[in-house]
Amino acid sequence: MEELFKTWAGEPCESIIQMSANGSNRLYYRLVGKNKTCIATIGSDVRENEAFFFFANEMKKRGVKVPEVYAISEDRTTYLQEDLGNVTLYTWLTSRKTNDVDVSESMLALYKKAIDRLIHIQTACRDIDFSKAYPRPKFDEQALLWDMNYFKYYFLKLFHIQFDEQQLETDFRTFITYLLDDDCTYFMYRDFQSRNIMLVDDEMYFVDFQGARMGAAQYDLASLLYSSKSNVPDEMRKQLLDYYLVKRFGDSGNDAEKEHFRNKFYGYVLARMMQAMGAYGYRGVIEKKEHFIKSIPFAVRNLRKVISTTKLPVEIPHLMSVWESICSMKEYAEDGEELTVSIFSFSYRKGIPFDKYGNGGGFVFDCRALPNPGQFDEYKTLNGRDKAVIDFFEEREETERFLNHVRGIVSEAVNSYIGRGYTRLMINFGCTGGRHRSVYCAEQIAQYLNDNFDCKVNLHHLEQGKF
Repeated sequence: MEELFKTWAGEPCESIIQMSANGSNRLYYRLVGKNKTCIATIGSDVRENEAFFFFANEMKKRGVKVPEVYAISEDRTTYLQEDLGNVTLYTWLTSRKTNDVDVSESMLALYKKAIDRLIHIQTACRDIDFSKAYPRPKFDEQALLWDMNYFKYYFLKLFHIQFDEQQLETDFRTFITYLLDDDCTYFMYRDFQSRNIMLVDDEMYFVDFQGARMGAAQYDLASLLYSSKSNVPDEMRKQLLDYYLVKRFGDSGNDAEKEHFRNKFYGYVLARMMQAMGAYGYRGVIEKKEHFIKSIPFAVRNLRKVISTTKLPVEIPHLMSVWESICSMKEYAEDGEELTVSIFSFSYRKGIPFDKYGNGGGFVFDCRALPNPGQFDEYKTLNGRDKAVIDFFEEREETERFLNHVRGIVSEAVNSYIGRGYTRLMINFGCTGGRHRSVYCAEQIAQYLNDNFDCKVNLHHLEQGKF
């Protein structure tokens, strides 16, 4: 990397700063010399790199502002590209929201500008040789099925959403047939969202397009308007969709084309949401990347709004039921400013519960020091919700001493969180098997909070499958 920089820049690299890769497996570094700077990218997937090099060259020929590729290593795994700074459309928006500045007019103008550029990309790059695309030249049935299975295995299964495998598979294929019954010959950027739009001196540059291929025009607009944490207001989404339709099809006439695009658009919104949720499950829950975990509540909220206001002209009853189950997940219920306390019982054999909100978790109380009814035959098939087990614990003074300590600690936290306007607190109780001690303690603290505090309590017994 440093040698490549020296060969390109004609000067040594004086500093190396690692940059965030977000959801990518690639590594990014800012390399700075005395007179020149660039972004070094290291990616082990050579075919993916080649797709990036090819599309960067072809898009630039067609007037799209993309980073220039300065140099490529002999093994094609490392390359230097133009340094476009640190300001993306996403960081621009979040920095102003953080400062409580009303940015609606500026936000609308920037999104309209992004849509203008998107229409240009979709049409001007339509004649590119997509045989160079990776992993497939077209966003076809196979590509959509990959996304939907990603959603199934890395979101539905990880979040314990119940589904019938065969019925879901049938609805997947019905939904895919509906989506692909359209003109799917446009340049599809694949990940056209606010994090991949760089703002440089009043110009927009576009990055992270190595997944581009031929596909439907609706997909990239869905990616832009429904990117989870960009949090575009619903009314603005409608304005921007209308703006796209006018810019694309003209101010008058073509009403049938506009309506067809609009109807199909919401199908692609849902398809994109499924792909994104799969990514949030994999990158967030499994790889424990905070940004993806924090995106989940926004994604669920967006899904809730879309399915409550959209009627798709296709019969997919089981998939619709799955979407509704996601929207009714207690941990992602709409809750305004109220404090929600999530209480879990768990087994230490399977690990401490993962915080789905990206706050790093909360209290973890080890109940294994308490007497274990599971050591006695008459309690082995029972759990901490059964009367015989409850009686077992209530007869032992050490159980009440333990719970009194917990109540004291938790009370301090709940009062503080309510006073400071916090909306999430997580409390975990663990024991060996997650059946008796942890369940009993979780039940007792949940009841205590319900009786004494103005907060919402969600109780989850992971080993009992009870939520």
